[in-house]
Order: sequence, then C-alpha cells, then structure tokens
Amino acid sequence: MRPMVDMVLVLVSLGNTEVVKPSPSATATSTKIGQLEPTMQVNTNDNMDISAVMEDGKNCFGDTFRNYDDSARQDTVAECYRLMHENQTVEFVDKMHDKWLTFDKGSYTIEKVIEMLDELIDDSDPDNDLPNSLHDFQTAERIRKAWPDHDWFHLVGLLHDLGKVMALWGEPQWCVVGDTFPVGVKFSDKIVFAHQFVKNPDNSNPEYNTECGIYAPECGLENLIMSWGHDEYMYQMLKFNGCTIPEEGLAMIRFHSFYPWHTGEAYNHLCSKHDMAVIKPWVLEFNKFDLYSKGDHVPDVAAVWPYYRSLLKKYNLHGLLNW
Repeated sequence: MRPMVDMVLVLVSLGNTEVVKPSPSATATSTKIGQLEPTMQVNTNDNMDISAVMEDGKNCFGDTFRNYDDSARQDTVAECYRLMHENQTVEFVDKMHDKWLTFDKGSYTIEKVIEMLDELIDDSDPDNDLPNSLHDFQTAERIRKAWPDHDWFHLVGLLHDLGKVMALWGEPQWCVVGDTFPVGVKFSDKIVFAHQFVKNPDNSNPEYNTECGIYAPECGLENLIMSWGHDEYMYQMLKFNGCTIPEEGLAMIRFHSFYPWHTGEAYNHLCSKHDMAVIKPWVLEFNKFDLYSKGDHVPDVAAVWPYYRSLLKKYNLHGLLNW
C-alpha cells in the first residue's frame, strides 16, 4: 500500500484561453479525437484553478454542475436513470458479472478503445454532450497540471471511463453509465432520482431493504455488490490484464461514480476504517478533476498522446488487452 502523500494541493492555473463555445444544436459526434481542431474550446474554466471551478465554474452548457432538476439534457438523463433504477437488482448484477467478467469480447489497445468512444455520448450526464473520448483527456490533463509527480494519477484520469465501451458492444446505457450504488441493501435517498426505485423488485424484498441488507456492518467496500456499470467493469478488466497502477488509483476507477457515498455520505456504515481513511480521500480528490473538467478546453490530443503511451507501458497496459 502506498502512503497517502501530498494531499495538500498546490493547484496550477491553466492559463488564459479564448473560448469558442459550440452552438446548442451541435451534435457531440461532430467533435471527435480523429477530427479534432486544436483550437476548439468548450467553456471559460481554463483560467480557473480547480477550487475556483468547484465554486463558480460552469459546465459546457453554462449551467451549474450535476443539475438533475432542469438541465439542458433533462429528459434524456431522467429516462436513463429510470431504467437503471428499475432494473439494477442483485439478480441482474450477477448476470452481468457472468457475462462481462470473462474478458472474451475481444483484444484491443487502450488507444483503440478511446478512439471507439468518439461514438459515445453519455445519456446520464447533465454536464456534457461531447464524446466520452474527449472527457478522458480533459480529466487527465487537469490532474497532470495539479499532481505533476503522480503519473499513475494522470493515467487514471485517462482510463477511468473506458468501461463505457460496453455501450458500443450491445449494452443499453442504463447499465453502463451514471452514478452507482450497492445492491442487496436499502436504496439511499442520496441517490439521484431516488423515487424511481419504487418499481425495483429489490426495493420490496425484506432480505435487501434494510440498512445493512445482505452485508455486515463495516464489511468494506470491496465486499459490496455494486450496480453494474463502467466503473466495476474497468476496474476488473485492469486487474485481469495485470495493471500495476497503485491501489488508490484502481479504487478511483472502481468507485468514482459512487456519488451517494463519496459525496452524499451514504453507506459509510458499510465501510472499513481503511475505506474511510485512505480510499475515500483519494476518490474525492479524483472526483474534483473528473466532474469539474467538463467545462475545460479540449486538449491537443495528438500532442499529449506520446506522454500517455509512455504511462501505458510503465503500468503494463501497452499493447493488446483482453476486454
């Protein structure tokens, strides 16, 4: 286990950049890594450090972040979560483990999967309608500026959402994207659109709908069965392929969408002391860059790729991997 070091940040300004915001009618698939114009910008957050963006920054629609009440994408987002909350059960998650954790869907490089994600717009995201491939680089470059000596952290930023490729391989987005939560336990009111769980079969199952459900108090995050999505898939895929990113980084990938826990303070009673003292601070640190980079400029991907290729090699993720 690496010690938790340097948790006091010295944040670096990203400089002043003239911004050209896309028109509301622009489709996300019109902007892809393979077609990216280096001067394209998304918003005005680039001249703000991450703390300032958290306080006053805007998403790519000029709105506050994580607006689930009346966002520019409200209908799409609400429907994605409705399907998720009605269908993510213990039985469903078990089936997804059997289906996806065999890692027999093909052999691809990380670079190829990022290119594939040019085609994906996350239906659960009220903050962004750019392809997911671009958000990967936005997050990684924000982290790189703030944590220059933690190269594994930079790589986590690049990798964290790649599990969303499942949506390009036949899965509906409601079991790929969005906030995650444990199944087999009472659904928390800290989950967005929590009212939608009324139609989930597990909601009325007495084995599952108590404060601890099928778990023991302080059992630890690693023992929770999380709703199926890109977080768990990518974490397990990296472990299967021998990734050497430290535990803290892999935990960021596994739990970055677990908003009801890391931001809402739900489910703490199921966490171990290690989860609370080590894992949660790192996940929260990552979350700042994941969420609040969505109004940033689109990096010059061609210029930064050589750096990230070197990290893939360093952490045993170069070449073809099993997905």
